[in-house]
Amino acid sequence: MPPRKATMRDVAAAAGVSLATVSRVLNQLSGVTPETRRLVEQAIEELGLPGPTPRGGTPKPVGGAVYVRCPYVLTDYFGLIVSSIAETLDRHGRELVLNAGEAAQHEPVLTRLTSRRDIGGAVLILPPEPGDDLVRLSSRRFPFVVVDPRTALPRDIPSVSAAHQSGARQLTAHLTSLGHTRIGVIAGPREWLAADARLSGHNAALADAGILPDPSLVRHVQPTTPHGYRSAGDLLDLDPRPTALVAFNDKAAIGALQAAADRGLSVPTDLSIAGFDDLDLSRATSPQLTTVRQPLQEMGRMAVSLLIRLLDRHELEALHVELATELIVRGSTARR
Repeated sequence: MPPRKATMRDVAAAAGVSLATVSRVLNQLSGVTPETRRLVEQAIEELGLPGPTPRGGTPKPVGGAVYVRCPYVLTDYFGLIVSSIAETLDRHGRELVLNAGEAAQHEPVLTRLTSRRDIGGAVLILPPEPGDDLVRLSSRRFPFVVVDPRTALPRDIPSVSAAHQSGARQLTAHLTSLGHTRIGVIAGPREWLAADARLSGHNAALADAGILPDPSLVRHVQPTTPHGYRSAGDLLDLDPRPTALVAFNDKAAIGALQAAADRGLSVPTDLSIAGFDDLDLSRATSPQLTTVRQPLQEMGRMAVSLLIRLLDRHELEALHVELATELIVRGSTARR
C-alpha cells in the first residue's frame, strides 16, 4: 500500500494546536503567537506538506476563479462570511466571482458551474438547493466547499459550520443554572440542519438539569425579527408563561424583546431572553443580549483553506469541520 498523505489534521496533532490555528498559519493570518506559528511550520515541514503562501509573492490563479454563492442579502451575518472569504482568496492570489442577493436563490447556478472554464471551484454558503443537486455536482468532480449546510451532506462533500449543538447546550445550561425550568424556544425552520442541531443541544441541556422537553414551548420560524416577535408573543401568552425565551437567532431575539416590552414585561427582571450569533445588533439593545458567538469570519477562512487544498489536489481528511462557539453572557438574562 502507498503511504498515506499527511493532512491538516496530522499537522494539528503534531503541533498540538487546533485545525483553525493550522488554517491561520497556512493562510498567513494574524492571531497566532510566533512560538505557535513556529511549531506549526515545523510540523508542516516535517510532514512534507506545502508551507504557507508568501505574502510578498502570491501565485497567479491556477484553474480559474472561485465562485462564491450566497443567495441572501449580505447583512452582518452573511457579509462577515463573504468578506473573510474575499480577503483569504486575495491572499492566495485567486479571483472571486460573487453570486449574492435573495433573487439568486431561484437561479439554476449549480448545473452551469462545471461548464464554465473561468471557474475553478466554488464556496456555497447555506445553499438552498436540494442535497441531491450537491451530490450531482460532487459526482462531476467539481471542487467546492459548503459553509453552514442547510441539510445533512454525504461524507465526501466538504463543509464548514459552527458547533451549533454545543453552543445551544451551553446557552440553555446557562438559563437552567439561573433557575429557569420553563424555557420557550424560537427555533429555526424544521428542515434546517442548524436548527435541528441547536434544538438537540437545548434538549440535552434540559436533560442535564432533569427537565423534560415540552414541545408546546417550541416554535419553528424563519430567522427574522417579525417572526421572532410573533412567536415570542404566542409563547408569552401561554398560561403559565415561560420565565425565559431562547431564540436561535439574534434577530428573532430582538423581536422577542419587542414582544416582551409590548406586554409590560421587564427584561431580565420579569423575563430572560437570549439569542444566537452575536451580531452587532446584540450589543445595541437595552439590555444587551446574552447570546452565542459564531466564528463567522473563521468559517469563511477555513472554507477557502479547504477549497485551496482541493484545487491543489491534496487529500482532505477533515471533510466536515465544526468550529467552536462561545457563550457571551450579557444583561438580558438573570436569575429567576
